[in-house]
Amino acid sequence: MRIDGKGRIDRTRPVTFRFDGRSYAGYRGDTLASALIANDVRVVGRSFKYHRPRGILTAGPEEPNALVEVVGPANQTPNTRATVQELFEGLVARSQNRWPSLGFDLLEVNDLAAPFLSAGFYYKTFMWPRRFWEGLYEPLIRRAAGLGRLSGKHDEGLYEKAWAHCDLLVIGAGPAGLMAALVAARAGADVILCDESAEPGGRLLADEGMIDGAPAAEWVARVLAELADLPNVRLMRRTTVTGVYDDSTFGALERVGLHRSPRPNLPRECFWRIVAKRSVLAAGALERGIAFQDNDRPGVMMASALATYLNRYGVVPGKRVALFANNDSVRATARSLMAAGVEVAAILDSRPDAPDEPGIVVHKGAVVQRARGRMGLREISFTKDGRAQRLEVECLGLSGGWNPSVHLTCHLNGRPRWSEDLAAFVPMEGAVPGMLVAGAAGGSFSTHGCLASGAEAARASLEALGRAAGAVELPRAEDAPYVIAPLWAVAGKGRAWLDFANDVTVKDVALAAQEGFRSVEHMKRYTTQGMAPDQGKSSNVAALAVLADATGRGIAETGTTTFRPPYTPVSIAAMGAGGRGAGFAPQRFLTSDQASRDRGAPMVEAGLWYRPSYFPKPGETTWREACDREVRMVRESVGVTDVSTLGKIDIQGPDAARFLDLVYTNTFSTLPVGKVRYGLMLREDGHVLDDGTCARLGDQHWLMTTTTAAAGLVMRHLDFVSQAFCAGWQVRFASVTEGWAQFAIAGPKARALVASALGHAPDLPFMGCAPVTVQGVAGRLFRISFSGEEGYELAVPTRYGEALFRDLTARAETMGGGLYGMEALNVLRIEKGFITHAEIHGRITAFDIGMEKMVSAKKDCIGKAAAARPGMTGPARAQLVGLKPLTDSVITAGAHLFAQGVDLVREQSAGYVTSVGYSPTLHSHLALAFLDNGRARHGETVRLVDRLRGVDVLCTVTDPVFHDPKGEKLRA
Repeated sequence: MRIDGKGRIDRTRPVTFRFDGRSYAGYRGDTLASALIANDVRVVGRSFKYHRPRGILTAGPEEPNALVEVVGPANQTPNTRATVQELFEGLVARSQNRWPSLGFDLLEVNDLAAPFLSAGFYYKTFMWPRRFWEGLYEPLIRRAAGLGRLSGKHDEGLYEKAWAHCDLLVIGAGPAGLMAALVAARAGADVILCDESAEPGGRLLADEGMIDGAPAAEWVARVLAELADLPNVRLMRRTTVTGVYDDSTFGALERVGLHRSPRPNLPRECFWRIVAKRSVLAAGALERGIAFQDNDRPGVMMASALATYLNRYGVVPGKRVALFANNDSVRATARSLMAAGVEVAAILDSRPDAPDEPGIVVHKGAVVQRARGRMGLREISFTKDGRAQRLEVECLGLSGGWNPSVHLTCHLNGRPRWSEDLAAFVPMEGAVPGMLVAGAAGGSFSTHGCLASGAEAARASLEALGRAAGAVELPRAEDAPYVIAPLWAVAGKGRAWLDFANDVTVKDVALAAQEGFRSVEHMKRYTTQGMAPDQGKSSNVAALAVLADATGRGIAETGTTTFRPPYTPVSIAAMGAGGRGAGFAPQRFLTSDQASRDRGAPMVEAGLWYRPSYFPKPGETTWREACDREVRMVRESVGVTDVSTLGKIDIQGPDAARFLDLVYTNTFSTLPVGKVRYGLMLREDGHVLDDGTCARLGDQHWLMTTTTAAAGLVMRHLDFVSQAFCAGWQVRFASVTEGWAQFAIAGPKARALVASALGHAPDLPFMGCAPVTVQGVAGRLFRISFSGEEGYELAVPTRYGEALFRDLTARAETMGGGLYGMEALNVLRIEKGFITHAEIHGRITAFDIGMEKMVSAKKDCIGKAAAARPGMTGPARAQLVGLKPLTDSVITAGAHLFAQGVDLVREQSAGYVTSVGYSPTLHSHLALAFLDNGRARHGETVRLVDRLRGVDVLCTVTDPVFHDPKGEKLRA
């Protein structure tokens, strides 16, 4: 089915591929769809519901029929549109949704049962008997549902993610997009031009149009060459902008390796986050069909697809073709086909006053009634002047008009408006901040109109950017008016198809309206119209017109469904690139990581960070020996540990203090500059979210510190509070956790060590903070302690972290101190009764941990009202206590607590242990635990039982603060 002399494929580079187990030949530049047409493969799939034979309908991403599985050596990708899958040597594809074969599908019996499978049949059929649902109905429905299949193996393909920024993002490289990019680029703006195709040009490459008296493809080549030479332009081929998000951020999917034979280090796809100051949508328009009986037969396709396959790929799906339209756009297609030697049997135009076309029979006022040919079109029936006629054809091209691609303008909840002149929805102005719409996407369907609107959109965007657009002369091009007489469906007895992907017919939509589903959103869900693969691209407007007619409303009043991202399917692997296997969660390393490993420290994961567990010394054979030594070192001399993992959130603005009062239980607005305060944060349900410190660095400048595990959780909480309750407040915050390396210095000699590092003795009171200079580097010093000893935390920009860590280590060792790790840190904080997320694990209130007085009575805060609900306080709740075994016995976290003499059953459990450690300071194992009415039970003896580890120990209930209960050391 190749046409000599036509197409833009490279006929010197043949390509072999396989489809459904058979080998075929194509050329470099073909899509799988064009290559199948060239090999006269007419049936490419089976429909979702009725398993009817289906052929190729379109030539782009809106294709509802030609969905195939692409099988690779390490992956299997279902529901790939053959119309966008480029051909490469060794490509293996197979049809889907059929058994046992494409030619003989047993489930085609569903087509015979169609009268019983109308819209919503499953809602009415599978209700009785109820016990059949789980055992019979649901398993059968699940086996029949779905289209393609996954292999069940791990996808070993590579994927990437990337970020880009620009002054102007141009979406689509047809005439409007190319013109917009050219104008902006010549003005010096940073331009990104994205086009979903392998070869930019859009309809200019599919139609045989002229620009400046020469073939349009020549103008495209000149523009692309100029753009490629400009350093301020990035041309992104094979890149589909899939979504519009807040703050002028766009998601875009680039097909990197899907058009090539698999290579070990070549990514399959790359998902881009593009931040653009301004944008121009030039995504074009999609041609829609006309519904009539059996209009889904293989061989029936869009007229624009016929032109694309002929002029871009040099193939035709039949040697005898008819065209059925309600507008003039098929005339150019008919002329191209005739010039290529294809017989155009007739143009069937539904308009009685349609123009003539020299050399071609035009049946005016004619409508196609039916298509015949189960596995391939053989004949169409049409009526003209009330008289039925038949026409033998192999292919029928449809054109029911054009729908501007408004999808991206709706992703921020914008709604398109109905244009009576175009019989289509067009974008609402200002639907996306900073976006202008040009070309066919905005309703300009002539080549001149597209060029002019693209240039104007670029000029307006440049003006908004504060740039001047140079003079650009518009090229000469056709400017024919768009004339259409809407025709959505031809009346008849048989099934006329609207949504080919979901097997939705005109009667299904009418039935939905009859049964009360008159809202467009209800109709969509009742019939599945426009859902799943289609997403409203090819069928939406016609279905809305049928619904409007069925309900006696206009299309504008009926409205349209909601378009949501993504515009085309995006693989989860691309969005989560790198997040597989060991990369499923990021591995975060401290600036001191290598220095710690050099000292033999085993690393443990804490909140995705890898931190040293302990620092072994020669002669130490167990971790306990190292841990005990490090604890004694901090208590007696000085220790250094890396606490960079603590979440750090920079908060600024006139309303920053007010904001902190809202998110913290205690008051921060009264905190003086240069001071630090411990704070508690509640969730909306009144339970503790996190604790930490917050330092006031300036009048409107604060630094919040969170626990390592909750850094992301707190940031998300602040974002929610800011948007939900603080609209209009002048406050901004950003995570700076990775921007600062921070080291805790604790022990009796901590002040001396800090003085040695700074060159002067620190003059900071307890809970004070100040800017400092560390050997010429600007840093920050905080007087806080998580050990109970006099403590400081010294912070410098991250790039200086390793150098400072090594320097502090050397200075500490000369004073008889050194490094301590997570194990010692845990023992030190247990001795002092400090809590972590082992204690504030999500079910704990401020009352439970003895901090109810930190919930200020003078102000409101998030979670305050919920924390006062009945049952959130009182003696019946488990309260934080300390535990000390009566004998030198090991105790374990997770153990349950029981009163002496009771049965060891779940109902008698009085509490549980959260943290344990051996204290070389007190020469005993210690634990923090929650015990029913615990604060009133100090001095009691309870039984600690861990059946899993065989532990059964008697313990004394104590205050959770074991060491220096008055805090004299840390305030020294």
